[in-house]
Amino acid sequence: MSIAEFVEEFEGSAAVVRPKRRPRRFRLGESLLGYAFILPALIMIGLWAIYPMVENFFLATREVPPSPVFPSRSVGLAQFTGLLSSQTFLDALKGTMYYTVMVVPIGGALGLAMAVFAHQKLKGVTIYRLIFSSTVATSAAVVSVIFGTYLNPATGLLRWLGVNPTPPLVQNPTWAMPMMALVGIWGFMGAAFILFSAGLQSIPDDVVEAARIDGASAWTIFRRITLPLLSPTIFFCGIVGTSTALLTFQQMNIIVTAGSATQAKVNTLAYMIFQEIFYNNNQGLAACYAIVLFGIMAVLGIIQYLLFSRRVHYGN
Repeated sequence: MSIAEFVEEFEGSAAVVRPKRRPRRFRLGESLLGYAFILPALIMIGLWAIYPMVENFFLATREVPPSPVFPSRSVGLAQFTGLLSSQTFLDALKGTMYYTVMVVPIGGALGLAMAVFAHQKLKGVTIYRLIFSSTVATSAAVVSVIFGTYLNPATGLLRWLGVNPTPPLVQNPTWAMPMMALVGIWGFMGAAFILFSAGLQSIPDDVVEAARIDGASAWTIFRRITLPLLSPTIFFCGIVGTSTALLTFQQMNIIVTAGSATQAKVNTLAYMIFQEIFYNNNQGLAACYAIVLFGIMAVLGIIQYLLFSRRVHYGN
């Protein structure tokens, strides 16, 4: 008897053991139990994400008067058309893009440089890690107050250094937005440092050691090994940093004086949402700004994914 005939005879004679199907009532009970576990999360998502989004779209089609005594009226898409064609929106969009382009690449590069430095086996490197990551634990309001004090022309740091620009940097229409970007860079590089430090620790030491034994220089190891293996972290840091930069308005509101000529030079879309709600009491126009900002964030996220996802290396 050949092996094939033996296998065929064995399979034919062997009893097929099929698992017993659970009763339908039991399976329904398991499903209900699973839905019961995720019900609190679904309620929270509905209350804090889905409902505000639907309400925001509703407000965008309503003209809300400044006083709550008067009722709102439906205007359709008139607020969107007026918003997209206004010079204020174009200036805010330009400021938002400028701030994002300044903060994300520079802050990410500085965070990567600090992470590479702190990854070295140096004496007292733990202290450097603590200092570099301290910006994450500091709120944006506190950072804005600190930098506002430093840049103050009367009591700030520049005065003690003998630098007294006229007009002051935060009141200069040319330098006001770069100063806001400087605050954002200082805050973002701490988060980038933590992300890149975690990514560097996941790189296998034997790969780096093998490259070093083969005669690779430090720059070659960084360019050919470290950066490719850090690509998932770089990708994640870029998307998170872009989203955070697009939503920034704290330093503009705290450092720059409201109603000044400089305020128009530091306007961002997120800052316009804040102004329309708390200064102008125009919830409908603020909702339009929020929807436009949401669309920009979604488009930029998709572009980043399409351009860089294929260059991300997830291998060990």
